[in-house]
Amino acid sequence: MENPVIIFGAKALGKTALDIFNRNEVLVYGFLDDDENIHGTEIGDISVVGATDNEGFTKLIGHKCEVFVAVEDRTERKSLVDFLHEVRNVQPVNAVHPSATISEEAHVGHGNLIAAGVILQPFSKVNNHCLLHAGAIIDTEAELADFVQVGAGSVVGAGAKVGESTFIGAGVTIVGGVEIGKNARIGAGSVVIESIPAGATVFGNPAKKM
Repeated sequence: MENPVIIFGAKALGKTALDIFNRNEVLVYGFLDDDENIHGTEIGDISVVGATDNEGFTKLIGHKCEVFVAVEDRTERKSLVDFLHEVRNVQPVNAVHPSATISEEAHVGHGNLIAAGVILQPFSKVNNHCLLHAGAIIDTEAELADFVQVGAGSVVGAGAKVGESTFIGAGVTIVGGVEIGKNARIGAGSVVIESIPAGATVFGNPAKKM
C-alpha cells in the first residue's frame, strides 16, 4: 500500500493493528480516538492526534491516507464505517498479519483485521469489517458475514455460516455446517453443535441459550 494509514481507535485493537501495519512496512500516520484523555499521547512513536470526527485529519482519508477501523464495539465500528462510506466515500483497508495463512481460494472483503496465526481455509469467506483474533481458524467453505468478531483460538468449522455482527468469544468451537443468526453472542470456550437463532446468547459445552 502506497499511502499511509490513519487508525480509528487507539485501545488494544488499535495497538494490534499498528503492529500489523509495522510488520507489513506500512506507514501509520496517526491514531484518532474519541477518548480525550489520550489525545496527545503516543503509542510506540505514533501520536493520538484527535477524535474520529476531527475534520483536519479525516479530510486526508481517500486522498493522502488510507484508513482502518480498530474499534471492538460493533455498534461504534459500524457507525464509523458508515461515516467513511457516506462522507469520505472510502472503504477501510485490511490489516493482515504476515503470519496469517490465507488460501488462494479464500475470499476476504474490506476492512478486516486478520491477526497473527489466523488460518483461512480454501473457499472460506470473510466478508467486511470482521475481527479475527490470533490463531482463529475459518475452515473450508465456512462463511462470516459483515462485522463478525472471532476470538483468539476459535474454530469455525467447515461449511458453517455466521450471521452479521455475531460475537464469538475466545476458544470457541463451532462444528461444521451449523448456522449462526445475526447478532448472536457465543461465550468463550463454548462448543456449538447446533444452529443458533438471531440475537441469542449461548454458552457452555454443548452451548445452550442463557
